[in-house]
Amino acid sequence: MSKRLVYLDHAATTPMRPEAVEAMLPFLTESYANPSGSHRFAREARRAIDEARDVVASVIGCQPGEVVFNGGGTEGDNTAIRGAIERRGGVPVCSAAEHHAVLHCIEHEKGRVVGVDASGAIDLADLERVLRDEPNVSVVSVMAVNNETGTITDMRAVSRIVRSLAPGALLHTDAVQAACWLDLRDIWPLVDAMALSAHKFGGPKGVGVLAVRGGADVAPLILGGGQERDRRSGTHNVAGIVALARALESTDRERANECARIEVLRENLISRLTASGGVHRTVPAEHAVPGVAHVCIADVESEALLYLLDEGGVCASAASACASGAMEPSHVLAAMGVERGLATGALRMSLGHTTTESDVDEAASVVTAAISRIRSASRNR
Repeated sequence: MSKRLVYLDHAATTPMRPEAVEAMLPFLTESYANPSGSHRFAREARRAIDEARDVVASVIGCQPGEVVFNGGGTEGDNTAIRGAIERRGGVPVCSAAEHHAVLHCIEHEKGRVVGVDASGAIDLADLERVLRDEPNVSVVSVMAVNNETGTITDMRAVSRIVRSLAPGALLHTDAVQAACWLDLRDIWPLVDAMALSAHKFGGPKGVGVLAVRGGADVAPLILGGGQERDRRSGTHNVAGIVALARALESTDRERANECARIEVLRENLISRLTASGGVHRTVPAEHAVPGVAHVCIADVESEALLYLLDEGGVCASAASACASGAMEPSHVLAAMGVERGLATGALRMSLGHTTTESDVDEAASVVTAAISRIRSASRNR
């Protein structure tokens, strides 16, 4: 077993970029003023936010006034969906494979859930059917990249269907997993609202962005001091916002090279695991972002596997949740139609900007050894 830490859980959170840490430090020490104040000290903090807003807008491809800083992806998703419903009423719609920040909102509002195909992307024919059945759809939410499997959504096709069949609906995308792998400028023209979270691309936790197209009527989720043009009240997290912008800027600049580098590592990892037998790739390479290596393993339960990986110094995750003491298949895998015996052996290894070739080599050895150990113990019972 490994004696060093191999971190393959970047989809959960990725290490902060050094330049993001450097950018935020002054606002944790000497530049501590509240940017809502009227004195010079406050104006300096406000200027830093304005500059960060310009950077974020340039990466997304939106106008600076369309950038709303908030507390992260869950808040952004909730604001877009519940804010649209408050203003418009009507029925919300999402795919069955959405993050729970979206799915629970839709279920809470008694909305409609659209099926997905075998790769986990929204079923476009089912989306058409639902939108034809529902005459008063207020918001449609479809994630750009699935957080468990890395599946890429054809947002152009989704946008075309929504604009045709529900022209009055707000189209929102949870793009939390997209920033590292897809050019956000390609997605923004297709949607009305986009949620991002800094800790997914090398910024700090607890800060994010909801880009809202000008003219889109979305009620604020948080009321109070009227910050962010009354769209998100609360004292600005200046350090977090500045760090977010720096991390997003670096991510955007390095994306093409990183995608090529990480894809090679991901393919090496998956090929070594599948060679051991009974390990099934969940989503074909052409349908997923480079950073997610998702497999389903026969005759292995995720809970036992993750225990051994943790012992071996490999940080990964399972697309399963522990419910009432029993491992239940992920709702994403269930929606994809993955057979239960395989779904209970799901493993997500997600790579990022700090992942190296030696990390992949070490992880492959530890995972294959753990699989062998679990199967051997099962045979000897």
